[in-house]
Amino acid sequence: MKIGIIGAGNIGGNLTRRLTALGHEVAVANSRGPHTLTALAEETGARPVTVQEAARGAEVVVIAIPVKAVPDLPQGFLDEAADGVAVIDTGNYYPRQRDGRIAAIEDEGLTESRWTERQIGHPVIKAFNGTYAQDILDRPRPAGDPDRLALPVAGDDEAAKRKVRALIDELGFDTVDAGGIDDSWRQQPDTPVYGLRAGVAEVTQALAQASPERKPELRA
Repeated sequence: MKIGIIGAGNIGGNLTRRLTALGHEVAVANSRGPHTLTALAEETGARPVTVQEAARGAEVVVIAIPVKAVPDLPQGFLDEAADGVAVIDTGNYYPRQRDGRIAAIEDEGLTESRWTERQIGHPVIKAFNGTYAQDILDRPRPAGDPDRLALPVAGDDEAAKRKVRALIDELGFDTVDAGGIDDSWRQQPDTPVYGLRAGVAEVTQALAQASPERKPELRA
């Protein structure tokens, strides 16, 4: 597939490494420009591009940037993506440590990913947000392996969710359907599933045990 990755930090960089290794055509962008991605491009064969170009023709677009940077994405950057593009949101809201106060999350009770959807004007699939970046490289396992990890995946667009779950399976991980985007609080920071290295049964249980109340340290 043609895949665009916006953000070349730990998650975005390691997804670039794995997806190119699997034979996908990857375009990668960051906020600093393609000239800063030369080393990653040489390592992986990914094409360094601008953010505006990253989604061009892409069947999957991964947004792997800090939440506070989402409103800075170029307007209409998804306009030239492939029909039915699946947009993966890997972000987490950390108001005190990084992102500042976002009123719609704090006051209206929006999930992080519902807020992101509103910023970019396109449905998203929440995945990889609680995944250790190094596990993307080190922990893939074949289907049926008892040590295979499972990742929660939330989203309202069922076709896009199926595409994302199939891609995660190809990467070497199981998935658990975590519901729609309004349910995605179950995998936000400090929930039982966040950072959990476990299989399908344990991930399913952890999602069920989540509470919508955020601790004070995770509020602005």
